[in-house]
Amino acid sequence: MSSEQMAKPDVHLSVENIGGIDELSTSFEPGVTVLSGRNATNRTSLLRSMMAVHGSDDVALKGDADEGFVELTIGDDTYTRTLRRQGDSIISGGDPVLDDTELADLFAFLLETNDARRAVASDDDLRDLIMRPVDVESINEEITSLQQRKREISDELSNLSNLSAKLPTLEQRRTKLQDQIDEKETELAEKEREVEEYDASVSDRQEAESKLESKLGELRDKRGEIDDVDRRIKTEKQSLEALESEQDELEADAEELPDVAGGQVSEIESKISRLRTRRQEIQSTINELQSVIQFNEEMLSGTSSDVVEALRGSKSSENGSVTDQLVADQQVVCWTCGSEVDQDDIESTIDRLRSLREDKLDESRSFKQELSELQDEKSTYEQRQRERDRIERRLSEIESEQDTRQARIEELKSRRSDLEGEINSLEQTVDELESEEHGELLDLHREANQMEYDLGRLRSDLEDVEDEIASIEAKLEERDELEATRDQIDSELKELRTRIERLESEAVEEFNTHMDEVLNALEYDNLERIWIERTERRVREGRKKVSKSVFELHVIRTNEEGVSYEDSVSHLSESEREVTGLVFALAGYLIHDVYETVPFMVLDSLEAIDADRISRLVDYFADYADYLVVALLEEDAQAVDSSYPRYSPA
Repeated sequence: MSSEQMAKPDVHLSVENIGGIDELSTSFEPGVTVLSGRNATNRTSLLRSMMAVHGSDDVALKGDADEGFVELTIGDDTYTRTLRRQGDSIISGGDPVLDDTELADLFAFLLETNDARRAVASDDDLRDLIMRPVDVESINEEITSLQQRKREISDELSNLSNLSAKLPTLEQRRTKLQDQIDEKETELAEKEREVEEYDASVSDRQEAESKLESKLGELRDKRGEIDDVDRRIKTEKQSLEALESEQDELEADAEELPDVAGGQVSEIESKISRLRTRRQEIQSTINELQSVIQFNEEMLSGTSSDVVEALRGSKSSENGSVTDQLVADQQVVCWTCGSEVDQDDIESTIDRLRSLREDKLDESRSFKQELSELQDEKSTYEQRQRERDRIERRLSEIESEQDTRQARIEELKSRRSDLEGEINSLEQTVDELESEEHGELLDLHREANQMEYDLGRLRSDLEDVEDEIASIEAKLEERDELEATRDQIDSELKELRTRIERLESEAVEEFNTHMDEVLNALEYDNLERIWIERTERRVREGRKKVSKSVFELHVIRTNEEGVSYEDSVSHLSESEREVTGLVFALAGYLIHDVYETVPFMVLDSLEAIDADRISRLVDYFADYADYLVVALLEEDAQAVDSSYPRYSPA
């Protein structure tokens, strides 16, 4: 036992009324545990109980029980699973180890019917099976979302580049305005000095000057006010243009979103409800079939002589002839009617029940896939509807804001019209004052007034330029962060785009590596290598052809002369197929990190492999699972390392 396994806690399992088990309680140490016994001794029922407490549905309630229970304690953590018969259905509950058992069902619970284990024998699509747990659609949606965000950031960076290109021009404009302001201030100071000199020589005209000065001041104020109104009108119009641009973009986005009728979602919900009900019915049928199969297997494997005599009743005779006894040895007493039937007939019936169970399992998996697709479709519809609702709300807000800004523009235009009237009146008054005898003084005041007005305009223009420069510089400070975000998105996109390819490559590498090691350990005659080649193949999806990865399984043998040649997969022996399937499941177990969430791996139905190779295979798998529980026949168990704990459920 490794130091890592020694650090793992012992576990305790309690089972009631599951499969063929009435009541059972046992503990498992870290490492390998061997369930030893002949057929129909509840070894598989114990394994299915362990699967059930992890959350798997591949379990049956005992045929004569209404309730069943499994409890698993690992250290300080306890997990439960309950089964309750309700009419023709089995209702499950409790607090299992896993919420979703797809990974465990595929790559950790390796019973005879395990999909990954049977993939080689059934000639299934190995690539699709190993990638089944990967939500490819979700990855593609995430890629689309990141691409959209990257486009938005690129647009922002492009705008910032344009703004950066404007800075030199704006800075030149600022310098020019500062020079013009300095020049204008000098001119105004000179003009004010002239006015003061003139005032000193014509003090008797102070009253006329005061009146003119007052009117010129009013005129200057009104001109400044009308300039302010013009700027506000310009700002409101720019805001309107921005709103109209946003409105056009939103309307274009809305046109691209199909209108989702409420009936579509309701119809999908109805389908989901029907499928769930149907899947529950099928699962109930599977549970019933499992109970019947297990019961018949147990009865077939070893009905006691007392039970046989009780079933035969008075028809049996201790003095029967030797011939009668030989015939009886080939027959089985029916445990429902007491008549003697041929054992092959019962085994044939059980095989048909097993086949029906497999059909029902396939049908259940098909419904599960369809349910998943319907849930995705429903989520897509709901997402589109939420986006459409958001757009419509924003369009309504834009329309309201447009009305508000349009009304504000009209108010400003009205105010501007009033100011123009006041300015015209003041200009007329100033002209009248200028026509009086104080022409020279009036000219000086008029010139000074015009200079003050021009100076105010220059200062206002400088303020606008400095505000724009400050705004651009503030936005440019975000450029490094935006570029870093875009680089991060590029990394995430690369990771997402290569995730599927990486998983495929890892699966091939893991399988090929472990297959080589296992074949070396098991020493099959003339079987040199079994390996997977990952290739691309053009396949049709809908109306177009796309490239799709496929896994091609190759078998390399050597002839008596030691020459290697490629053989057909169909020529693999049953033992070789079983080993290949188990190694394929192990590859999935490793690349999907199943060991991080599933502490147990279970193995069953290894009879096709000889005892010595079973022993080596168990030793190999023991390195990869914290708790490996293996169900073996007594003769096969004898070949396994004697240090492994043994347990017999019977």
